[in-house]
Amino acid sequence: MSSYVGIAVFSGILSAFSQVLLKKSSNVERDSRIKEYLNLLVIIGYGLSFICMILMIIAFKGMPLKYGAVIESLVYLYIMILGRIFLEEKITLKRLVGNIIIIAGVIIFSMA
Repeated sequence: MSSYVGIAVFSGILSAFSQVLLKKSSNVERDSRIKEYLNLLVIIGYGLSFICMILMIIAFKGMPLKYGAVIESLVYLYIMILGRIFLEEKITLKRLVGNIIIIAGVIIFSMA
């Protein structure tokens, strides 16, 4: 089961990278609607999202469904960290408290 959990965690990290790419692309002004959706960052971002979906399907073959929601909730933590690194977003007190609550929930769930 641990390898399937590893696949799910990897999928979450990959999903966070995908969202960062999509947000980075949305910050660039384009001169047409087609260029907004057909550029390298968007195509790679959606491609990574598709790969994440396939990876989660594989992961759910070997682990109970109840672990999926907990592992996927960690994506918010990854996004906060990657947003700080790549997008230079500020980590506000609300974001920090929210992520601490998520981590506490994951810890409590794993102890049960």
